[in-house]
Amino acid sequence: MKKHYIILILIIILTFPALVQGNGDNAIQKYTYEVVNTYNHDKDAFTQGLYYEDGIMYEGTGLNGKSDMRKYNLDTSGIISKNELPYQYFGEGITLLDNKVYQSTWKAKTMFIYNKDINLLDITEFPFQCWGLTDDNQYLIMSDGSNKIRYLTPKNYEVIKTIEVTLEGKPIDNINELEYINDKIYANIWQKDIIVIIEPNTGKITGIINLENIINPEQYQHELNVLNGIAYDDDNERLFITGKLWPKIFEIKLIPN
Repeated sequence: MKKHYIILILIIILTFPALVQGNGDNAIQKYTYEVVNTYNHDKDAFTQGLYYEDGIMYEGTGLNGKSDMRKYNLDTSGIISKNELPYQYFGEGITLLDNKVYQSTWKAKTMFIYNKDINLLDITEFPFQCWGLTDDNQYLIMSDGSNKIRYLTPKNYEVIKTIEVTLEGKPIDNINELEYINDKIYANIWQKDIIVIIEPNTGKITGIINLENIINPEQYQHELNVLNGIAYDDDNERLFITGKLWPKIFEIKLIPN
C-alpha cells in the first residue's frame, strides 16, 4: 500500500507543471498594462507602421492622398523629414532593415525604399497586398489581413516560409501591424483593442495584451480610429503603441494577468 502512495505522489509531482501551464495552444499568457509615459502624436496621421530607434520614431501613414513616410523626434514630436506618396498609393506597414526603411502599400503591390534620412532610394514591385511589416534582422516579415505571415528576402521578396496564426488551434484573421520583439512577433488585430504575441516557429499565439480603455475618446475633439502601431526600444526595453488618428503615443509596461 505504501508503495502505491509513493507512485501516486510521483505522478502528481511530474504532471503538476503541465497542469499549471497547460500544453500546446492552451499555454497563453494574458496581460494588462500600465501607462509609463505619453508622447504627442499627430492626430491627422492614419498610422500604418511604427518603428523606433535612438530617440527617433519612423512612421508610415495611410489613406489615398494622405499617405507619407515620416521621421520625427519622439520627445518633441518635431518632424525631421517626410516623403509624401502620390495619390494612388495607400501606405501600409514599415520596417528598418540594413539601414533601409521599407514602406509597403495596400493594393498597389509596390514597395518604397528609403535611407534613414527618408530620401527615396527605390520604388519596387511587390508581389503581395500588404498590411503589416517587420523584420528579424534577416528577412522582411509581412501580414496581409489573413491569418498568414510570410518571411521574404529583402532583395527580391522571395517567400522563405509562411506561418499561419492560430489561437487554441483556430485561425485568427485580420493580422495587421507587426513588430518583432525578443524573438516574438507582436501583432495588432484590426478593429480589436488587443495585441497578440506570436511564436514565429509555429504561428501559435502565446500571449494576449488587453489594451481596452487606454485612450478615452471623450477627451478629444476629433474622431479616433482603431488601435494600430507598435514600436520597441531594444536598448531600454520600452514598448510603444498608438492608433490611427490618435493624438498620443503610449509607452506601456506589460502586467501579467
